[in-house]
Amino acid sequence: MAFDANAKMDKTIEALKNELNTIRTGRASASLFDRVRVNYYGDKAPLNQVATVSIPEARSVVISPFDKSLITEIEKGILTADLGLNPSNDGKVIRISIPPLTADRRKELVKQAKTVAENYRTTIRNIRRDGNDDLKKQQKAGELTEDGLKKETDNLQKLTDKYIDEINKLYDAKEKEILA
Repeated sequence: MAFDANAKMDKTIEALKNELNTIRTGRASASLFDRVRVNYYGDKAPLNQVATVSIPEARSVVISPFDKSLITEIEKGILTADLGLNPSNDGKVIRISIPPLTADRRKELVKQAKTVAENYRTTIRNIRRDGNDDLKKQQKAGELTEDGLKKETDNLQKLTDKYIDEINKLYDAKEKEILA
């Protein structure tokens, strides 16, 4: 049972890392565009499947579509993703200048990161709750003794604490990155 909780908590941490990567800092990053979806012949495709995203300088991004006819769709996708960026194209590539973050915008982004981290802490706690419920069912079914239940519940709590601590470290690192 604890292995199942461990695997679910690992997946939760990976999802948190991916979501924190999409929160913009003052620097250009290809991961900013992970949520961008482009209308590609009737389907919504991730940007990285229809174009190359490169970072020539710290504050600029160049997006080179594989198919030049997709330039306007890529621009629409970037605007729809609500990243606060303004793409411009020259017919061949899309250039995006990453503006420096204002103090107010940094505070907003820190708040956003904090909310994301709290949502993932809640997910970890829900996994713990489900694990505890499962352990109680095992005890009622006679598969687990009273002492076994106590031991497994303690192990699950230690696992939960470890993952909550990991979330806190990821959040702290993101906060420093945003405020830097």
